[in-house]
Amino acid sequence: MLSHRAVWDGIDALARRQRLSVSALAKLAGLDATAFNVSKRISKDGRERWPSTESLAKILEATGEGFDTFLAGTGAFMQMAERPSAPTVPLLGLAQAGSGGFFDSAGFPAGQGWEEVALPMPGEGGIYALEVQGDSMEPLYREGDRIVVSPTEQVRRGDRVVVKTRDGEVMAKILARQTAKQIELHSINPAYEPRLIETAEIEWIARIIWASQ
Repeated sequence: MLSHRAVWDGIDALARRQRLSVSALAKLAGLDATAFNVSKRISKDGRERWPSTESLAKILEATGEGFDTFLAGTGAFMQMAERPSAPTVPLLGLAQAGSGGFFDSAGFPAGQGWEEVALPMPGEGGIYALEVQGDSMEPLYREGDRIVVSPTEQVRRGDRVVVKTRDGEVMAKILARQTAKQIELHSINPAYEPRLIETAEIEWIARIIWASQ
């Protein structure tokens, strides 16, 4: 955020780069020669006076400098450049996910071999991404799409989920029905029949909360 002092420092720095006094800079921009005088920066009652956006635009146009260069002179440029990077989450292919050592018993990422992918939304603890392989969920998810999965979200009928069975199969499906003894999973692609899996055969279920398209 630009402070009163920073804006005036930017004007002073611009004048120095142009080898001008602030009065000469104001005149070059077609402004009153006293527009940027130090005495004009604080009113008689002690209130801060700010240069208008019009006057800033005029001095930038007159000198041919860009706004980024002006910001650099204010000392605020580095603050703006150092914005927090986008959050990342662990990434793994669906085929790899079936192998041992990538998940703990609750379905959270574990072990080595995970990559990282930027997450275009606020993150939460424990979420991760999987890369879609196969065509069972086309056209909703295609080969190479990335789905973000949350092991902590409660799953309900109709949710898009990732399921891992105890024999190592990992699949992205729609949860069509869930009872104490079994779940029914549907694919989007009509070429794939619904799957009925006994609850005892399921290692974990995690809800899909976002996908790249």
